[in-house]
Amino acid sequence: MKIQEADAKQLLRAQGLPVPPGTVARSVSEADAAADMYLKDGADAVVVKAQVLVGGRGKAGGVKLARTREEADAAASAILGMSIKGITVRKILVGPAADIVKEFYLGAILDRASHRIVVMASAEGGVEIEEVAKRDPSLILRESAHPLLGLADWQARKLAFGLGLAGPRVKAFTAIAHGLVRTMLADDADLVEVNPLAIVRERDAEGNVVERLLCLDAKIVLDDSALPRHPDLEALRDLDEEDPTDVEARKHDLSFIRLDGTIGCMVNGAGLAMTTMDLVKRAGGEPANFLDIGGGARADKVASAMKLILDDSKVQAILVNIFGGITRGDEVAKGLIEARAQQSRDVPMVVRIVGTNAEEAQRLLREARFETAATLDEAAEKAVAAAKAVGGAA
Repeated sequence: MKIQEADAKQLLRAQGLPVPPGTVARSVSEADAAADMYLKDGADAVVVKAQVLVGGRGKAGGVKLARTREEADAAASAILGMSIKGITVRKILVGPAADIVKEFYLGAILDRASHRIVVMASAEGGVEIEEVAKRDPSLILRESAHPLLGLADWQARKLAFGLGLAGPRVKAFTAIAHGLVRTMLADDADLVEVNPLAIVRERDAEGNVVERLLCLDAKIVLDDSALPRHPDLEALRDLDEEDPTDVEARKHDLSFIRLDGTIGCMVNGAGLAMTTMDLVKRAGGEPANFLDIGGGARADKVASAMKLILDDSKVQAILVNIFGGITRGDEVAKGLIEARAQQSRDVPMVVRIVGTNAEEAQRLLREARFETAATLDEAAEKAVAAAKAVGGAA
């Protein structure tokens, strides 16, 4: 689950990382008030940033500087409501602008291959790290945290030296690197990214110009599977930017991932779903989705799952593969009959149900004139043939 920059900064701040102040505004008047507050507090300018879960905000005009309240008003008016990569900006972050000396990239990611948190750093800050990796992978420094001991001080210092930092900045960088790892662990995150991590000029209490490291931007991706442990983090989900299909699937407790094929798949069990998709491909077709209805699914859940599949206009045939253990075959059959009665378009469907109450399921399906199959291979072949027939007719 991705969260907005303002929320990500709050999680970093909770772990003691240096993050600039900021105010979320959902209207021009709120942005004006926030800008006025920071300008009166001594800021030379404020930055107005679109809050959207995509990169490239600056290039799209979603980040603007303002030196007066009037300029902040104009910036907020321009950004609120604009579209960035197809996403409408509904809120903005207003905060004091930083006097940047040097930008860096710093991130922590869960590396599933090594089963460790990997901390990455680069002197190429302020740009998308994927572009840096394509252009010159050697510009990205990496250190793997120990599963039990975490990131060692010497590892953090090694990254700092690799970035060309020296003196007190090494200590500051080390503290921030440790903070990223703490954030990963505390919030069950898959990714914590600061881009840019910047050396900025500021004035201290005596009015002297000083330099320090500051986390100017933040991106955090949370592990959806761990959210039951963090109900407070679940509240950070931005439904405005999620695919409506994903929202609907989560509402009905369905594991659903949309793909690019034409064969809609409804299966109970993740492993069986993957096997079903493999056999669809072997039969010459392409799966349109991964859909696991889970164990014990009743008729209403099956009907909801079928609606998710049919909402994809690319689907030309549907393959239902149910192995009844906890799941009762007759309940699935009732759900399929209900779903077909409600569906807005006629899509051929092939059903294979075995296991608990399979005989009753077969009787119900025969009476409702469903196409059935005795084996998964047969079901996959029939579904692919039906999709090809629809495609050819079209």
